[in-house]
Amino acid sequence: MKGSRKFKLEHWHIISALMIVYDIIAILVSYFFALLLRFDFHYGSIPKNYLSIFSKSILVYAVICVGVFLLLHLYASIWRFASYRELRNILIATVITLVINIVGTSLILGRMPISYYVFGICLQFILTLGIRFSYRFITLLRERNIASDHQAKVMIIGAGAAGQMLVRDLKTSEKFTEKAVCFIDDNQNKWKRYIDGIPVAGGRDAILESVKKYKVDKIYFAIPSATPEIRRDFLNICKETDCELKALPGIYQLMSGDVTVSRLKAVSVDDLLGREPIKPDLQEVFDFINGKVVFVTGGGGSIGSELCRQIAAHSPKQLIILDIYENNAYDIQNELLEKYPRLNLVTLIASVRDSRRMFDVFSTYRPQIVYHAAAHKHVPLMEDSPAEAIKNNSIGTYKTAYAAMVNGCERFVLISTDKAVNPVNVMGASKRICEMIVQCFDKMIKEGKADQIPQLFTHEGVHTADKDGTGFVFQNIKTEFVAVRFGNVLGSNGSVIPIFERQIKNGGPITVTHPDIIRYFMTIPEAVSLVLLAGTYAHGGDIFVLDMGSPVKIADLAKNMIRLSGLKPGVDIKIEYTGLRPGEKLFEEKLMAEEGLQKTENDMIHIGVPIPIDTDHFFEQLDDLMDAAYKNKTDIKERVEAIVPTYKKSGSSETR
Repeated sequence: MKGSRKFKLEHWHIISALMIVYDIIAILVSYFFALLLRFDFHYGSIPKNYLSIFSKSILVYAVICVGVFLLLHLYASIWRFASYRELRNILIATVITLVINIVGTSLILGRMPISYYVFGICLQFILTLGIRFSYRFITLLRERNIASDHQAKVMIIGAGAAGQMLVRDLKTSEKFTEKAVCFIDDNQNKWKRYIDGIPVAGGRDAILESVKKYKVDKIYFAIPSATPEIRRDFLNICKETDCELKALPGIYQLMSGDVTVSRLKAVSVDDLLGREPIKPDLQEVFDFINGKVVFVTGGGGSIGSELCRQIAAHSPKQLIILDIYENNAYDIQNELLEKYPRLNLVTLIASVRDSRRMFDVFSTYRPQIVYHAAAHKHVPLMEDSPAEAIKNNSIGTYKTAYAAMVNGCERFVLISTDKAVNPVNVMGASKRICEMIVQCFDKMIKEGKADQIPQLFTHEGVHTADKDGTGFVFQNIKTEFVAVRFGNVLGSNGSVIPIFERQIKNGGPITVTHPDIIRYFMTIPEAVSLVLLAGTYAHGGDIFVLDMGSPVKIADLAKNMIRLSGLKPGVDIKIEYTGLRPGEKLFEEKLMAEEGLQKTENDMIHIGVPIPIDTDHFFEQLDDLMDAAYKNKTDIKERVEAIVPTYKKSGSSETR
C-alpha cells in the first residue's frame, strides 16, 4: 500500500523484548520471595490457599505490569541517559500496579497477607528500577574510567583553603578532564595525611619526586597569600618539570570563595622575578593629576598607553594623547572612551620633531603635566639609522620640553632607560642626551636664565617663543623637569617576551644573542607607577632610578618560557645563540659611576645625583648635532661621542 512503512527491527526493540521478559521474571520472583519471607522461608508452612491465589494471579499481574510499563514508555527510554523523569515513571507504575494487585486479587481470588504486598512491591520496585539504572551507572562508571585514563593528573601546591576549593571544583566538574593526585605543603604537620582522599606528599623538596611518582601533568599553585619570594622559590622548582603551571592570581579570590580551576591563570615570566612589586602611594599621585590638563606623548605605546589608562581613571580635567602612529592612537582612544565616556579626551597625530606643531598643541591646550614617552627604542635599528635616533629622541625631547616651558607647563617627566647609562649604542646615547637636556633646562630655570636656553629650529623660526622681543614669555617660568630611568618592561612592544612567545608558537628555535647576557626587568604597571610618582614628587633635575632587584639572564628567561609552555628546552624547542647585535652589551647599569644615590620614601626608588654639565657648551654641541642629523651626515656617532663622555660607540675597543 502506498505510503505504508515496512517495519524494521532495531537493536532497541530486542533490548525492550528482553526487558519485558526480565520484568515478568522479576515480578514472579519478587512476590514468590515475599510469600516465602512471610512464612520464614519454610515453603511447607505456606497455606495452600495462598499458594493457589499466588499461582492464579501472578502471571496475569505480570502481564498487567508490562502493559502499565508500556503505557509509561519504560521500554522506550534510553537508559544510558536515565534521569529524574524515568525514576518518576517507575514510581508511578509501581503505585498503579500495587493498587491493581491488591484490589484485583482481593476482589476476585481472595485475601493475601499485607506483608506479601509490601515486600512484593518493594522487591519489584528494586529489581525493575535496578536493572534500568544499573545500565546508566555502569555506562557512567565506564566513561569515568575511560576519562580517568585520559585525565590530566594535577599536583596542588598549598594544602589550605584554596587548595581544598580547587579539589572540590575538580571533583564536581562534569568534564572529567583533570583530577588532583597530591598536595604539596611546607607545613610538616600535614605531611602523610589526606585531604578529601588526596595525600599531602610533603614540602617543596618533594615536588620533583612526587611529579614522577604520581605522573603529574599539571601543577596548580594555590597559596594566594604567598609573598613573591615564596612564589618564585616554588615556581622555580616547578619549572624544572615538564608540567603545565598555573596559579591563583590573588588572595581576593579566596576571600570571596571564588576559587575555581577556571580562575587560574598561566604562570607568567614575571611570577618568576621574585620581588615585591613597586607599590608607591598613588593616592597623592592621583590627587595631583585630578582636575589638571595632562599631555602624554607616545600615548599609543606600551608605557604611554598604560599611563593614559591610569590617568584617565582619576579624573583629569583633560587628557591629550599624541602619537605618530595612528593605529595605536586610535586603539587607546576607543578603549578609553568606551571605559570612560565622560572623559575629556583629545587624540592628536603628530611628531615631536615638528616644533611648529608642538607649539600649536601646547599653546592651544596649555597642558599642566607632560609625560614624554615618545621615542625610537629599537637598538639595532637605531644603530643603522643614528640620525633618526637623534632627530626623534634627542631633538624631539628638546622641542617638546621648550614648548612646555614657555607655555606654562608645571611638570615635564621624561621616560628614560637604563641603556642611557654608559651607553654603547646610539639609542642609549640619544636617551642620555635627553636626560642631559632635562637637567640643563632645570638648571637654567632655577638660575633664572630660561631666556638663555636656545630655541632650536630646522626652519626659519616662525614659532619664535619671544615674538615681541620683550622677554615677557620667560618671566615666572616654574616648569620642573625630571627623568625616570628603568630597565626592560615585561610585555612591552620592545620586549623580548613577545619575540620568544612567537618563536615558541612557531616551534622554535628561540634566538638569544649571548649565553651570558643579562637584563633588569619590571612590569608595565610598575614602570607607570614610577613615572607617575616622579611627576608628583619631582623637585627638578632629578633622575629617578628603580631598584629592580637581581638581573635576569636572558638565556634562563628563554628556558623558563619554554618550560612554562610545557615543553623541554633543547629538546622540543632549541635555543640558538646568534651573537651580540650592533650596539648591544652584556649587561645594563642603572647608574653611571659619577652619579650618587639619594633615598626616597620608597626603599626601591632612588634619585641619581645630577652630573655637572657645562650648559652653554652642551647647547652649542646639540645645535651642531641637530644640524648634522637633519643633513643625514655620516659622523653622527662620533658627534654623539663628543657630547656624551660615557658613550663608547659599537666597535670601539673600549666598548663594555
